[in-house]
Amino acid sequence: MKVTLADPRGFCSGVNRALNILTTTVKSANEPIYAYHEIVHNMWVARDFQRRGVVFIDSLDAAPDGAILLFSAHGVSPQVRAEAAARKMKTIDATCPLVHRVHDLVRQYAADGYKIVLIGKKGHDEVVGTLGEAPDVAVLVSTTDDVAALDFPPDVKLAYMTQTTLSVDEVSRIVDALRRKYPQIEAPPHNGICDATQRRQEVVRRLAPEHDVVIVIGSVNSSNSQRLVEVARSVGKPAYLVDRVEDLPWSALTPESSVLLTAGASAPEKVVQTCAQFLRDI
Repeated sequence: MKVTLADPRGFCSGVNRALNILTTTVKSANEPIYAYHEIVHNMWVARDFQRRGVVFIDSLDAAPDGAILLFSAHGVSPQVRAEAAARKMKTIDATCPLVHRVHDLVRQYAADGYKIVLIGKKGHDEVVGTLGEAPDVAVLVSTTDDVAALDFPPDVKLAYMTQTTLSVDEVSRIVDALRRKYPQIEAPPHNGICDATQRRQEVVRRLAPEHDVVIVIGSVNSSNSQRLVEVARSVGKPAYLVDRVEDLPWSALTPESSVLLTAGASAPEKVVQTCAQFLRDI
């Protein structure tokens, strides 16, 4: 069996920053720490912090007034920030800087009178926070069918933004559909997809054709990990998302398999190495 470890893979700078912020907070705090949503979308990371006393919540009602509250890497809406301030919570912001930049642009476009099309996955923590920056003028599209269903006037001032962890190919298809329907639509001044996400996708797109199987280490709720699987499948290769050694796709592997092993931006390198070592051992 040949196993290739993709490079780059795993933690991106935004994830490292968020984990460092929460780690520092855990070490210095002498009271319970609440995190609004999982700090990053990975089962192992969440469990590790839970063992250290961090409480992950999906509603501020689950935390007492005045508590230490950390915002996850995915960002939050202004409404959440306002409620936390009103309840005198001690907030710590671990939002990815790129997500902050997307929020800033959404507010700017809204202030300038634009309607905003956000390309993203419904219900994702990042998307919920971004839509909250301009709920009256922003709409979400996830597919080209969603674009076809839009009913803006043909002369509307329109701009689009993207969730940071999407597939480059997927966004391109949706943007093409938007441009055909609304030729005047404005692109953001920078590509909203995270550079780290793009690089990981490019490596999989380049290396997957040379391998029989692609294995992506990551949790099922990790958008960027799911996109890596999709990229591999788009070039005709079987691809599997796994969270641990026990999830490895045994039925797809043979002693002669050529395997490309990579990891989403929130997956710990320890899990990657554990899976790689297990494949070596067998």
